[in-house]
Amino acid sequence: MKDKLTQTASRLGIKPEEMPHHIAIIMDGNGRWAKKRGFSRPEGHRRGAITAEKISHLCVEFGIEALTLYSFSIENWKRPAEEVNALMNLYAEYLVKMRPKLIDDNAKLVHLGQMGPLPDAVKTELLKTIEMTSKNTGMIFALALNYGGRAEIIDATKEIARRHKAGEICLDEIDERCISRHLYTAGIPDPDLLIRTANELRVSNFLLWQISYSEFYVTKTLWPDFGQSDLEEAILAYAKRTRRFGSVVDLKGA
Repeated sequence: MKDKLTQTASRLGIKPEEMPHHIAIIMDGNGRWAKKRGFSRPEGHRRGAITAEKISHLCVEFGIEALTLYSFSIENWKRPAEEVNALMNLYAEYLVKMRPKLIDDNAKLVHLGQMGPLPDAVKTELLKTIEMTSKNTGMIFALALNYGGRAEIIDATKEIARRHKAGEICLDEIDERCISRHLYTAGIPDPDLLIRTANELRVSNFLLWQISYSEFYVTKTLWPDFGQSDLEEAILAYAKRTRRFGSVVDLKGA
């Protein structure tokens, strides 16, 4: 992966250390993309799924260590039942379809979110894909499905409280690292770069803990149209940022 990342940096004319290691994407604009073309919203989501598959493969080729896609939020259950059902059928279908590519790419699928409310067909295919890719050692592909940032923090807090009550954790041991270890993203570094498509300027309850120091990049491109050039533009914009993490020191020059 390091070789690929170095090669990508060289091709883009930037330094390897200016490349993001973890990219998170809020995929927005499927419905607007479909409406502009006279398609149904489910068709927009289907085209968006194709884009997700292409971008995940590109990130592997770019040497990105982790990619997190915000696919379905807890709040999305409020959408019309027809659209939600179509989305769930699409997830079950694509979790099967994407397996060969994930295996070929040596990518490991992990799930972020609450699995319980998902339909049985989705849970079955999700768990199977996770198991089939669990030994892969390449890029981590984190799928935020039935995910909510606040719910994640609540779930982590409950588990920490349970462990404290059981005497497994002392009060003094509850710090940022402890909380991070109990999040859905345990073991995955925080995102360096957060991309949002469709020109939306909000985080929508996504990775609220993890994006504390992520660099944001917003594009007008609707998600189904998002391609290699868009991804490269986002990386180049990221490379120009100076990440100080609250300090006044220029870390790039350190």
